[in-house]
Amino acid sequence: MTPTMKEFVYVAQPMRVLFGAGALNKLASEIELLGARKALVLSTPEQAADAERVAAQLGARAAGVYAKAVMHVPIETAREARALAQRLGADCAVAIGGGSTTGLGKAIALDSGLPILAIPTTYAGSEMTPIYGLTQGGEKRTGRDVRVLPRTVIYDPELTLSLPVGLSITSGMNAIAHAAEGLYAKDGNPIMDVMAEEGIRAMAAALPRLKADPGDLDARANALYGAWLCGVVLGSVGMALHHKLCHTLGGSFNLPHAEVHTVVLPHAIAYNAPAIPAALARLSRALGADRPAAALYDLARSNGAPYELRTLGMAERDLDRAAELAVANPYWNPRAIERNAIRALLQDAWEGKRPS
Repeated sequence: MTPTMKEFVYVAQPMRVLFGAGALNKLASEIELLGARKALVLSTPEQAADAERVAAQLGARAAGVYAKAVMHVPIETAREARALAQRLGADCAVAIGGGSTTGLGKAIALDSGLPILAIPTTYAGSEMTPIYGLTQGGEKRTGRDVRVLPRTVIYDPELTLSLPVGLSITSGMNAIAHAAEGLYAKDGNPIMDVMAEEGIRAMAAALPRLKADPGDLDARANALYGAWLCGVVLGSVGMALHHKLCHTLGGSFNLPHAEVHTVVLPHAIAYNAPAIPAALARLSRALGADRPAAALYDLARSNGAPYELRTLGMAERDLDRAAELAVANPYWNPRAIERNAIRALLQDAWEGKRPS
């Protein structure tokens, strides 16, 4: 009998995960387990107070705080943070926050080799991946390197209670995007398919509950669980058109990361739909809907998330250039990348049309 399951390769990422309310209290012992003594605590300016609290909790184990992480990791910021870590004698970094802060930690690890301990306060999922991104000269480049993978991740749902509802929804949609593309990745496998479907299901179910009651700790925990699974998928298989478009719009036009993922995802799924029947079946089960692209659009819009590129600051006159950049060096994609079709996709996303 001919086997029906395709051949595949599965590589587990080396990582330690602590999950649960109050898990942050174990931070000092986790740093000790890494064999480290002094941690540079990283955050965005908006989460500087959180970083200071973590540093205070660490006491003598804190080398200092660097609270200048920003979107898309400008190379200048990465260089400044690396220099500070060296000057302070830090032998590890603690990144508390979302994808911007984790991304900065990865940039430090890429060149210095410092171990990173991530404490996510959003649902970005970057903490689960060996993927890094750096922006230089208005262009974002990405890569994969196991050196940037956080050694330890602490998931504490209590830390996400203060995440505003709007950011919770877009961050959750960003996580769903990671798993959705994983369902049709060139190097996908059955293990990732299961994790992707479960991650999408958990997140899609949690987001309306968060909108109704931002203080629902159980909903926050389920969203964080979903983000974890979606992040594992992103870190284990390749990316396709959706991420290429988002990297282009974010790196070259400085649009907000999670919001761009939220807006683009339904249109990227609709573009690829003819070529991904198996992925659509899993998406349909996870979302409880027959038309996944439209369901993703509705999930975002009905929970107050942006659904138009124009509301994110994208000028219509720049859509031509965005299309050119996206097709100039495309990622692998299940459907052929066609310049006119990509331009039409971007127009629909800019106008906020519901995928048909």
